[in-house]
Amino acid sequence: MFSNFFNNPALRRYWLKVRYLLAPLFLIFLLRYINTDYLLAGFLISLFGELIQIWSFASLVKNVELTIRGPYVIVRNPMYLGRYFLGLGFAVLFGNFWFVLFYTVVYVLYMINRVRREEARLIGLLEGYDDYRKKVRSFLPTRGVSDTNPLWYFNWETLRANHGDQNFIVFLLIYAVIFCYVIFFK
Repeated sequence: MFSNFFNNPALRRYWLKVRYLLAPLFLIFLLRYINTDYLLAGFLISLFGELIQIWSFASLVKNVELTIRGPYVIVRNPMYLGRYFLGLGFAVLFGNFWFVLFYTVVYVLYMINRVRREEARLIGLLEGYDDYRKKVRSFLPTRGVSDTNPLWYFNWETLRANHGDQNFIVFLLIYAVIFCYVIFFK
Protein backbone atom coordinates (compact mmCIF):
# COMPACT_ATOMS: atom_id res chain seq x y z
CA MET A 1 0.00 0.00 0.00
CA PHE A 2 2.66 2.54 1.03
CA SER A 3 4.85 1.50 -1.88
CA ASN A 4 2.07 2.34 -4.35
CA PHE A 5 1.47 5.69 -2.65
CA PHE A 6 5.12 6.79 -2.46
CA ASN A 7 6.01 5.45 -5.92
CA ASN A 8 3.01 6.88 -7.76
CA PRO A 9 4.55 8.86 -10.66
CA ALA A 10 1.56 11.20 -11.06
CA LEU A 11 1.53 12.03 -7.36
CA ARG A 12 5.30 12.60 -7.36
CA ARG A 13 5.07 14.95 -10.38
CA TYR A 14 2.22 16.86 -8.74
CA TRP A 15 4.16 17.22 -5.47
CA LEU A 16 7.19 18.59 -7.34
CA LYS A 17 4.97 21.27 -8.88
CA VAL A 18 3.18 22.41 -5.71
CA ARG A 19 5.73 21.92 -2.92
CA TYR A 20 7.17 25.45 -3.11
CA LEU A 21 3.67 26.90 -2.80
CA LEU A 22 2.38 24.53 -0.11
CA ALA A 23 5.46 24.56 2.14
CA PRO A 24 5.23 28.29 3.08
CA LEU A 25 1.47 28.00 3.60
CA PHE A 26 1.99 24.94 5.78
CA LEU A 27 4.66 26.79 7.78
CA ILE A 28 2.40 29.80 8.31
CA PHE A 29 -0.44 27.53 9.43
CA LEU A 30 1.78 25.63 11.90
CA LEU A 31 3.55 28.64 13.45
CA ARG A 32 0.92 29.10 16.15
CA TYR A 33 1.42 25.52 17.36
CA ILE A 34 5.14 25.89 18.05
CA ASN A 35 6.11 25.23 21.64
CA THR A 36 8.78 27.82 22.46
CA ASP A 37 10.29 25.48 25.09
CA TYR A 38 11.57 23.33 22.22
CA LEU A 39 12.79 26.11 19.93
CA LEU A 40 16.52 25.74 20.62
CA ALA A 41 16.43 21.92 20.56
CA GLY A 42 14.46 21.89 17.30
CA PHE A 43 16.80 24.40 15.69
CA LEU A 44 19.94 22.47 16.73
CA ILE A 45 18.56 19.16 15.46
CA SER A 46 17.57 20.79 12.16
CA LEU A 47 20.97 22.49 11.92
CA PHE A 48 22.67 19.11 12.41
CA GLY A 49 20.59 17.71 9.53
CA GLU A 50 21.29 20.74 7.35
CA LEU A 51 25.04 20.43 7.95
CA ILE A 52 24.92 16.76 6.87
CA GLN A 53 23.07 17.86 3.73
CA ILE A 54 25.59 20.63 3.01
CA TRP A 55 28.46 18.16 3.38
CA SER A 56 26.62 15.78 1.03
CA PHE A 57 25.97 18.55 -1.53
CA ALA A 58 29.69 19.45 -1.42
CA SER A 59 30.73 15.85 -2.14
CA LEU A 60 28.23 14.51 -4.68
CA VAL A 61 28.58 14.59 -8.45
CA LYS A 62 25.09 13.42 -9.44
CA ASN A 63 24.54 10.76 -12.08
CA VAL A 64 28.06 11.13 -13.50
CA GLU A 65 30.38 9.30 -11.15
CA LEU A 66 30.14 6.99 -8.18
CA THR A 67 30.75 9.37 -5.29
CA ILE A 68 32.77 7.69 -2.55
CA ARG A 69 34.08 10.64 -0.57
CA GLY A 70 32.84 12.84 2.21
CA PRO A 71 29.84 11.37 4.00
CA TYR A 72 29.37 8.83 1.18
CA VAL A 73 32.35 6.93 2.60
CA ILE A 74 30.36 5.90 5.68
CA VAL A 75 26.69 6.12 4.55
CA ARG A 76 25.11 5.52 1.13
CA ASN A 77 22.35 8.06 1.61
CA PRO A 78 23.71 10.86 3.80
CA MET A 79 21.58 13.53 2.15
CA TYR A 80 18.40 11.67 3.08
CA LEU A 81 19.74 11.08 6.57
CA GLY A 82 20.40 14.81 6.87
CA ARG A 83 16.91 15.54 5.60
CA TYR A 84 15.50 13.28 8.31
CA PHE A 85 17.21 15.29 11.05
CA LEU A 86 16.24 18.55 9.37
CA GLY A 87 12.58 17.54 9.47
CA LEU A 88 12.94 15.99 12.93
CA GLY A 89 14.01 19.38 14.27
CA PHE A 90 10.85 20.93 12.84
CA ALA A 91 8.75 18.11 14.34
CA VAL A 92 10.36 18.67 17.76
CA LEU A 93 9.26 22.33 17.67
CA PHE A 94 5.72 21.23 18.44
CA GLY A 95 6.72 19.48 21.65
CA ASN A 96 4.57 16.45 20.93
CA PHE A 97 6.07 12.95 21.10
CA TRP A 98 3.32 11.48 18.92
CA PHE A 99 3.94 14.04 16.19
CA VAL A 100 7.67 13.18 16.25
CA LEU A 101 6.84 9.46 16.09
CA PHE A 102 4.37 10.01 13.24
CA TYR A 103 6.95 12.05 11.31
CA THR A 104 9.58 9.35 11.83
CA VAL A 105 7.33 6.50 10.67
CA VAL A 106 6.15 8.38 7.57
CA TYR A 107 9.71 9.44 6.72
CA VAL A 108 11.06 5.90 7.08
CA LEU A 109 8.31 4.49 4.85
CA TYR A 110 8.95 7.21 2.29
CA MET A 111 12.72 6.69 2.35
CA ILE A 112 12.54 2.91 2.03
CA ASN A 113 10.60 3.39 -1.21
CA ARG A 114 12.68 6.32 -2.42
CA VAL A 115 16.00 4.54 -1.86
CA ARG A 116 14.74 1.32 -3.45
CA ARG A 117 13.65 3.24 -6.56
CA GLU A 118 16.86 5.30 -6.72
CA GLU A 119 19.21 2.36 -6.18
CA ALA A 120 17.59 0.35 -8.96
CA ARG A 121 18.40 3.27 -11.28
CA LEU A 122 21.95 3.78 -9.95
CA ILE A 123 22.94 0.11 -10.35
CA GLY A 124 22.47 0.46 -14.10
CA LEU A 125 23.89 3.97 -14.29
CA LEU A 126 27.07 3.98 -12.19
CA GLU A 127 29.78 1.38 -12.56
CA GLY A 128 30.64 -0.19 -9.21
CA TYR A 129 27.49 0.96 -7.45
CA ASP A 130 26.30 -2.57 -6.66
CA ASP A 131 29.65 -3.38 -5.00
CA TYR A 132 29.54 -0.08 -3.08
CA ARG A 133 26.00 -0.90 -1.94
CA LYS A 134 27.21 -4.18 -0.47
CA LYS A 135 29.95 -2.46 1.56
CA VAL A 136 28.22 0.66 2.88
CA ARG A 137 24.88 0.73 4.70
CA SER A 138 22.06 2.93 3.57
CA PHE A 139 21.58 5.09 6.68
CA LEU A 140 23.55 3.70 9.62
CA PRO A 141 27.22 4.68 9.50
CA THR A 142 29.70 1.96 8.63
CA ARG A 143 33.45 1.83 8.99
CA GLY A 144 33.77 3.10 5.46
CA VAL A 145 34.62 1.88 2.01
CA SER A 146 38.38 2.10 2.28
CA ASP A 147 41.22 4.10 3.72
CA THR A 148 41.91 5.72 0.33
CA ASN A 149 38.58 7.58 0.09
CA PRO A 150 38.66 10.94 1.90
CA LEU A 151 36.04 11.25 4.63
CA TRP A 152 36.78 14.92 5.27
CA TYR A 153 36.02 16.11 1.76
CA PHE A 154 34.30 19.39 0.89
CA ASN A 155 34.26 21.15 -2.49
CA TRP A 156 32.70 24.62 -2.75
CA GLU A 157 32.07 24.39 -6.51
CA THR A 158 30.29 21.08 -6.10
CA LEU A 159 28.24 22.58 -3.27
CA ARG A 160 27.13 25.44 -5.52
CA ALA A 161 26.50 23.14 -8.50
CA ASN A 162 24.15 21.09 -6.30
CA HIS A 163 22.47 24.28 -4.99
CA GLY A 164 23.57 23.49 -1.44
CA ASP A 165 24.24 27.17 -0.80
CA GLN A 166 20.66 28.04 -1.76
CA ASN A 167 19.37 25.17 0.37
CA PHE A 168 21.24 26.59 3.38
CA ILE A 169 19.85 30.09 2.78
CA VAL A 170 16.30 28.73 2.64
CA PHE A 171 16.94 26.81 5.88
CA LEU A 172 18.12 30.01 7.59
CA LEU A 173 15.15 31.99 6.23
CA ILE A 174 12.65 29.44 7.51
CA TYR A 175 14.13 29.54 10.99
CA ALA A 176 14.33 33.36 10.83
CA VAL A 177 10.58 33.41 10.17
CA ILE A 178 10.01 31.02 13.08
CA PHE A 179 12.19 33.07 15.45
CA CYS A 180 10.51 36.34 14.37
CA TYR A 181 7.08 34.84 14.89
CA VAL A 182 8.04 33.64 18.37
CA ILE A 183 9.58 37.00 19.32
CA PHE A 184 6.83 39.25 17.97
CA PHE A 185 3.63 37.22 18.10
CA LYS A 186 3.90 34.65 20.90
